[in-house]
Amino acid sequence: MKLVRYGLKGRERPAILDGDGLLRELSGYIEDIVPDILSVAQLSLLAAIDVNSLPLVAEKNVRLGPPVGNIGKIICIGLNYTDHAAEVKLPLPVEPTIFMKGCHPTGAFDSVNLPRNSEKGDWEVELGIVIGQGGLYISEANALNHVAGYCVVNDLSERSYQMDRGGQWTKGKSFPGFAPVGPWLVTPDEVPDVSSLSIWLEVNGKRYQNGNTSNLVFNVPQIVSYVSNFYQLEAGDLIITGTPAGVGLGQKPPVFLKPGDIVTAGIDGLGIQRQEIHAWKD
Repeated sequence: MKLVRYGLKGRERPAILDGDGLLRELSGYIEDIVPDILSVAQLSLLAAIDVNSLPLVAEKNVRLGPPVGNIGKIICIGLNYTDHAAEVKLPLPVEPTIFMKGCHPTGAFDSVNLPRNSEKGDWEVELGIVIGQGGLYISEANALNHVAGYCVVNDLSERSYQMDRGGQWTKGKSFPGFAPVGPWLVTPDEVPDVSSLSIWLEVNGKRYQNGNTSNLVFNVPQIVSYVSNFYQLEAGDLIITGTPAGVGLGQKPPVFLKPGDIVTAGIDGLGIQRQEIHAWKD
């Protein structure tokens, strides 16, 4: 299934994408796509619905919100692609590097405001893992049973905050709007091999990132299991798994985001997102 939330911010409604790429209403079955809906039992009930029997979403060109409402923790894995670690000249981590993203998710096509006096706005396309069943000390063998689905995430950053203001990654990752998610939540049955997905990002039509999840240092089961040693994972938590080479900081010379830029990013089978970059307005 490809689950979607559409409508004005804070007033999104649940929908599902049909085989023709059209939105079908789910509000006759659920009020919203929230953590309580992400259990195996609840997703199985949705999967049993005849999608073509659902009414089409009548509105055209509707806004798509984050595909899960009330997302909990955003847990990030750093330096998790072999090529990205090489471009920033850092050794591969022996264990996953974990940090947090302290902002709320936004829709895949929502515009992004850079911080006031932004100097080094940057992009990072990432595979997102949405937790459906929480837990502590989850084994690698059982880790995928805790996954409700996958999505595209742009882990936007202000590198000057991250690197020049005390060296804290979370500080540079948490400005409002720095976590576009979606357009869809894709359930695992539609992602037969999450370890072999093309992942890419373009700025103004120029492709900067062109990677594959086969280059992950730590794969999805390893990440879910590892994180659960330190965090009580809960339904609705979002783990983002790192970015491939091609970030702005890694260009020679570096390239950073500026007002008017258009960022487009996608992952095979998980959809494409697009953001227009704006300057901060007091």
